Amino acid sequence: MVINEIQVPTLLLDKQKCIRNIDSMIEKARENNLVFRPHFKTHQSADVANWFRQRGVDKCTVSSVDMAMYFIRNHWKDITIAFPFNIREVARLNQVDENVNINILVTEKETAVELIKKLERQVGVFIKIDSGYHRAGVLPENHSKIKSLLTLFKESPFLTFKGFLTHSGHTYQAASFREIEVIHQKSIAQLTKLRESFNEMYPKMILSIGDTPSCTLMNDFSGIDEIRPGNFVFYDVMQYHIGSCNLDQIALAMACPIVEKHQDRNELVIYGGGIHFSKEHIEPDGYPVYGYVVKFENGNWHILDKANFLKSVSQEHGVVKVSESVYKSFAVGGVLGILPVHACMTVDLISRILTTKGENIFINR
Repeated sequence: MVINEIQVPTLLLDKQKCIRNIDSMIEKARENNLVFRPHFKTHQSADVANWFRQRGVDKCTVSSVDMAMYFIRNHWKDITIAFPFNIREVARLNQVDENVNINILVTEKETAVELIKKLERQVGVFIKIDSGYHRAGVLPENHSKIKSLLTLFKESPFLTFKGFLTHSGHTYQAASFREIEVIHQKSIAQLTKLRESFNEMYPKMILSIGDTPSCTLMNDFSGIDEIRPGNFVFYDVMQYHIGSCNLDQIALAMACPIVEKHQDRNELVIYGGGIHFSKEHIEPDGYPVYGYVVKFENGNWHILDKANFLKSVSQEHGVVKVSESVYKSFAVGGVLGILPVHACMTVDLISRILTTKGENIFINR
């Protein structure tokens, strides 16, 4: 264990848990005859991506052109950029080697027109469907807009329509397994109905879904061709409360030095704040939780009772609420661990992950 070497907040990875999470999702895709295109925005690491490649995964999803370029440099050749395409980056798209298969999302006429004018290489195009999250995408019933986009795509020799894609992010607000199931079934129904409507024009279209709760918990993917979950690789406290995982499946813990103790309120002040965790939190019991506490023991970490949690963060400070017995077990200068609420945001804030065995995992920077 590398805890004795920790000087500043350091994100630790239990590689064995991570590999088990990867293997489990690969098996889910295999059992359901689905193309597996994992979203790499959660880990943003060529090292972690290689663990997928070693298991036969050769396609990935990213959230930006910059991230696509990073994974292209690391020999990934089939990439979907799952973010409404930013027309200011057409020139960068043109620079991508023709041997790399790139898919983008287009949801607006203005984007399609700009691509028709400036695109110089073959690109696959998905229309993103808003299946209820109401963040981005075309509403599934808006057939007129979909038809207008499909018509525009035909005007360019470089645009190939691939199918419909959605991210049911509203499963992250679901309060029960049944609610996730309803969202999942509705999303599939919306996509399959669109396939029926446009199948004559595009008989080989792909239907793609991607949220971790649905991909983890559901077993019926009838009509779907591809899944793109990302968070599952590490999981986090938010996914635990959704029901996607148990605490033992969470593969990340931020190791934080203890700089103060306050016995009158059973609180520890740690070096580890918003610039390390972000300020995302959950309120499962009516008060904010920024992460749960783990104690490092015998080369691994031990999850403490959920009464021990990160209660607040400012820029560098974190305030940890602990029980009386746990308070006595930690000393100033010691190190405790925090399971993050949102792994994707936590990873995005750092440049390096350290495995519990001391291996450096570098992040796209």
